[in-house]
Amino acid sequence: MAQGAECIKKTLLGIEKPYTGILPHELKRQFDEVNLDEKLGNFNEVLEELKALYLKDAVYFHHPHYVAHLNCPIVIPAILAELVLSSVNSSLDTWDQSAGGTYIEQKLIDWTAERIGLGSEADGVFTSGGTQSNLMAMLLARDHVCNRQAGHLSNKTQGLPADFKRLRILTSEVSHFSVQKSAAILGLGYDAVIPVRSDARKKMDLADLQRVLDECEAQGLIPMAVVATAGTTDFGSIDPLEDISAICREKNLWMHVDAAYGGGLLISPKYRNHLAGIEHADSVTIDYHKSFFQPVSCSAFLVRDRHELGHVTCHADYLNPKSQTQEGTPNLVNKSIQTTRRFDALKLWMTLRTMGANALGSLFDHVIDLTRATYPLIERDPRFDIAHVPELSTLVFRYIPEAALTAEQIDATNVAIRKALSRSGRAVVAGTKVSGRQYLKFTLLNPMTTLDDLQGILEAIKHEGARYVIQQSALATC
Repeated sequence: MAQGAECIKKTLLGIEKPYTGILPHELKRQFDEVNLDEKLGNFNEVLEELKALYLKDAVYFHHPHYVAHLNCPIVIPAILAELVLSSVNSSLDTWDQSAGGTYIEQKLIDWTAERIGLGSEADGVFTSGGTQSNLMAMLLARDHVCNRQAGHLSNKTQGLPADFKRLRILTSEVSHFSVQKSAAILGLGYDAVIPVRSDARKKMDLADLQRVLDECEAQGLIPMAVVATAGTTDFGSIDPLEDISAICREKNLWMHVDAAYGGGLLISPKYRNHLAGIEHADSVTIDYHKSFFQPVSCSAFLVRDRHELGHVTCHADYLNPKSQTQEGTPNLVNKSIQTTRRFDALKLWMTLRTMGANALGSLFDHVIDLTRATYPLIERDPRFDIAHVPELSTLVFRYIPEAALTAEQIDATNVAIRKALSRSGRAVVAGTKVSGRQYLKFTLLNPMTTLDDLQGILEAIKHEGARYVIQQSALATC
């Protein structure tokens, strides 16, 4: 253990760039020679192999030039918690496998629900991530709607009702792909998800939401849920939660808020007001392993009415018999779609007890402030076209060459920029598409990244863009 910790320490302290730039086929060759049927000679050889096959070419999120996806550097108390929870190896499905771990998770669920403002009947459970939480939300919303139909006992016992193909999910056109994925898994299909247009700031357009609802009514469709997003993956935009909740209450619709990214605002000393309206949600997704700076995985799904979690309860005599429920034994498997489950809650617990919520929330505030300071640098530069005004810590923009190029050539230039930066290891940036065009993306979740770091990356983008255009021009004249 001491040798392994020292190896990690030296590796992390010695990182000079976020990525070595190695390509998949280059790394795969090293794995072709590994024989897992034979052990290595000693532990030093194990560590050397680990460094060669993994640590050397890993992508390091703590480096200030990693600005790609929603990956965060992690706080030290959570690393200690990982050691503790892995060493004891509790399973959080039943009381007789976890004891105090059950109450630590439940306390954090109650704390999160209180921060959201869901009320005294709220409950929830830790999950593997936002995709699982969103799946649970759509499952509960589906069963909630179906079970209210006359003559239908429950989806759990009878399966879906005959008219289940009329069920629809309404969500922003820029919401997370897991909404569509959940619809497919639940037997509804991608076509059950109706995209609602977003406005110039990439927030759900309320007029279009009303239009879609009116069309559903006219066509005899059954809206089973409206999914609002508090922090879209590409743009960090937060839908107008207050207004959406008012529409949902008026029409008696299930409102789910995917706050996997923006959930960190719950502990923000400066920006908590951006989540106004989340307290009206019927269910909420929170990813602590994003804006709470926790290791993967550490997430939660919460509901306003704890009784709705009964849709996923299934009793087994060997595990969680009904008699234990009647006795008051707290078996968390009763509200989870997982059985065996890691004690991931301990990471957040030790972080809060060591650092405090305000200090943790201030880290998220810092990267939001950094994003707002970076925006005018991009917006004023004629070599960049920025797609939106940032709300959280994401910036979507593209490089515009000086030379007059077609839209397709500009797309190819931005693809080439991203590849060149990754190959060199100087920076790792993300890419996405806006209205069919290729853009670059900064996702800032590292409090150690500075404005100078970002200015350096922007200069590198312009350098690689200009170089690519010159290369292509030279090839065209050959």
